[in-house]
Amino acid sequence: MDRAHDLVVYGATGYVGELTAAYLAEHAPAGVRIGLAGRSRAKLEAVRGRLPQGARDWPLLVADSADADALAALAGSTRVLVTTVGPYARYGLPVVEACARAGTHYADLTGEVLFHRDAIDAVDKIARDTGAKIVHSCGYDSIPSDLGVFVLHERAAADGAGGLVDVDLVASAKGGFSGGTIDSMRAQVEAVAADPSRRLVVGDLHSLSPERAAEPVPRQPSDAPLPGRRGERGTWTAPFVMASYNTRIVRRSNALLDFAYGRSLSYGESMGLGTGPVGAVVAVGVTAGLVGLLAGFSTAPTRAVLDRLLPKPGEGPSERARAAGWFRMDIEATTDSGRRYHAKVAGTGDPGYAATAVMLGESGLCLALDDLPDRAGSLTPATAMGSALVERLVTAGHTYTVTDRR
Repeated sequence: MDRAHDLVVYGATGYVGELTAAYLAEHAPAGVRIGLAGRSRAKLEAVRGRLPQGARDWPLLVADSADADALAALAGSTRVLVTTVGPYARYGLPVVEACARAGTHYADLTGEVLFHRDAIDAVDKIARDTGAKIVHSCGYDSIPSDLGVFVLHERAAADGAGGLVDVDLVASAKGGFSGGTIDSMRAQVEAVAADPSRRLVVGDLHSLSPERAAEPVPRQPSDAPLPGRRGERGTWTAPFVMASYNTRIVRRSNALLDFAYGRSLSYGESMGLGTGPVGAVVAVGVTAGLVGLLAGFSTAPTRAVLDRLLPKPGEGPSERARAAGWFRMDIEATTDSGRRYHAKVAGTGDPGYAATAVMLGESGLCLALDDLPDRAGSLTPATAMGSALVERLVTAGHTYTVTDRR
C-alpha cells in the first residue's frame, strides 16, 4: 500500500482520541508516519500543541463523517485508520465503508452490537475483496476478553488438551465509565425504541456470528446473571455491563476461526465485587443499579435526569485519576478432555481511558507494522492480530498469562 501515512487517528480532538495520540507520540517507533484527523483544523492544532514533542510535525487532516468525499480522501491517504468518533451507530458506518472501499485497515472502540452487526453486513464482502482488515472493539471492549480466550485456546491446543468447553470470565477494575460508553448505551436503547425488531439482534447470543445458521447450540450462560459466588475464594459477582457485547465478540472469533476454540464452547462474563457480606451487598447494589440505568434510558424524563448526572462524551477523569485505575480479568476454562486452565489478563490505568488508549494505539501499530494472519473483512482483535497484538500489549506492560490447573 503506497500511502502518505502509515496511521491516522480520527477523532483526535476527543478525549480518548487525544489520549491515543499522546500514547503514539511517546511509543510509536521512529519513522512511523502518523496523522491527526477530525472536523476542525483549529481544534486539531490545539491538540497537536499539547502532545509530546514527537508529534509536533504530524500532519493534520480535516474530514467530517457526513462528507463522503472527505472520508474517501482520508481513508485513501493512510494504511491504517483508528477512530474514536462515536457513538458509532450515529457516525461510524460511513467511516467503515470508506476504509473498506479503500483497502485501508481500520480499528475502533465500539461496544455497540447494532452498529457492529450493521457494519458486518455493509462492508465484510467489500473489505475481503480489497484486503482491508476491519477490526472493531480494540479497547477495554473487547480486547481483554477476546485475547484472553484466544491465549487460553492457544495453550490448550499446544498441550493437546482439546477444545474449550466451559469458560467463565470475572472482571475486576478501578475506574469509571467513559462518556462515550454511556452515550453508546443511550444510542442503542434509543435505536431499539425506534425499531423494536432490533431487540432481537441485541438479545441474540450469536448476533455477531458470520453465519447464524452454522452456529452450534451448546448452552450459554446469561449475560445478566443474578448475584452469586464464584471461584475458590467465593467472590461475589454481579452482571458485567459489557458482557452482552464481549461474549458475542468471543463467539464471533471462534466462528471466524472455524470453531477452533471448540464447537461446545460455553462462554460467560460477570463482575467480581469482593468476598463475604460486604461483597454480597455490593453485588446486589450493582445489579440493581444496572437495571435502573437501562430502565432510565428507556423513558424521556428519566433520560433527561441521567443526561445531567452521567459523564458526557469528551469528558474524562484527571491524569492522576487515570493513573490510579487498573483492570483484571480472571478466566477459568475447562476443556473437553477435562483439563483446567486459568488465564489472567490485567493492566494499569483507568480501563476506559488510559488502558484503552494503550490498546487502541498498539492495535493501530500492529495493523500498520506487523506480519499478521492472511485474513481480511470484518474481523475481531483475536482473528485479525492474535499473538502479534498479545506480544505488543505485554511489551506495553499488560499481563497475559495462562496457568495449567490440570
